[in-house]
Amino acid sequence: MNYPYMNNIEKLLKEWQSLQPLKPELQRGINQQFMLDFNYNSNHLEGNTLTYGQTKLLLLFGDTIGNANIQDYEEMKAHNVGLELMKVAATDKDRMLSENFIRELNHTILVRDFYKTSKNGDFRYKINVGIYKTRPNSVITPTGELFDYASPEETPALMSDLVAWYRDEEQRGKLKAEELAALFHYRYIRIHPFEDGNGRIARLLVNYILLRNNYPMLVIRTDDRQNYLKTLHQCDLLTGKIPYDGAHATLQQAKPLIGYISAIVENKLTTLIQLAKGEIQEFVEATDEEKVVRKSGQKKWSETLDLIKENPSITRKELSKKLGVNPSAVQKYIQKLKSDGFIERIGGDKGGYWKVFS
Repeated sequence: MNYPYMNNIEKLLKEWQSLQPLKPELQRGINQQFMLDFNYNSNHLEGNTLTYGQTKLLLLFGDTIGNANIQDYEEMKAHNVGLELMKVAATDKDRMLSENFIRELNHTILVRDFYKTSKNGDFRYKINVGIYKTRPNSVITPTGELFDYASPEETPALMSDLVAWYRDEEQRGKLKAEELAALFHYRYIRIHPFEDGNGRIARLLVNYILLRNNYPMLVIRTDDRQNYLKTLHQCDLLTGKIPYDGAHATLQQAKPLIGYISAIVENKLTTLIQLAKGEIQEFVEATDEEKVVRKSGQKKWSETLDLIKENPSITRKELSKKLGVNPSAVQKYIQKLKSDGFIERIGGDKGGYWKVFS
């Protein structure tokens, strides 16, 4: 089966591999940026309330700023642990994918058992992490229909089939990495084996497959959520409503998702090559809103840093007056400079000063 993206991906992958190894500082920058972007987007897709800035402060500096739910902070940190766990497993070519590892990932990203309230608010139920579901789960389709995933009784056998199929395909090596990753994602989602965390696990395992095949890892952006869900729904229409059929979907039935994933892989390779060649200086897989904020704020951040360099004892009130913005905006600029490692506050608001690192 051929898709318009795949010939391009082969060429781009060869070019990307020819540029290896990258300079250590560039590789570190790419790794760090992916870590931030993937954790933010994958969790945000599932309703995590942390902003991109809060995510960055949390994962780089351990700071918890704002009024987000404590569980959102915990899950973001835990998801990053899951990402590192996945990367270690993916690069160990002697270690095959297993159900135990998938359950370990679920336990890692969800941290501990917890309770949820039903959608109608009538009752609370316990989410048991790291074990397969004990109650049915379903989703409401765009047309308002109830769409069931595999039943708790079906799930163990279907997960065993899924892992056995993946191991066999990995050994055969007939499928391209983007095909294998997309088809695995779709089959896994149709099982929905856990009571929570299924989307995050699916995206972690997509990157497990890509990384295992020496592809760059990808980010499904939160502002593309509707296209992502629409693509999965298109696959559902091709496979039908029976969970067993979805869990054994063919390449043809998963074609919409294969095309979607392939387009992201192609774009990621293209951009990374430009970055490696110095044609662009930055690659952020954040939301469009975040990019606008970054672009509009860059001048003010630079002006704020210049004023602090000139006078390390300058106060926020003085910065507000000189920049012509309100104090809350000044706080955002300062927080940005702190999170990026340009400045550090020494001492309190009275009698303290700013230490500048650049």
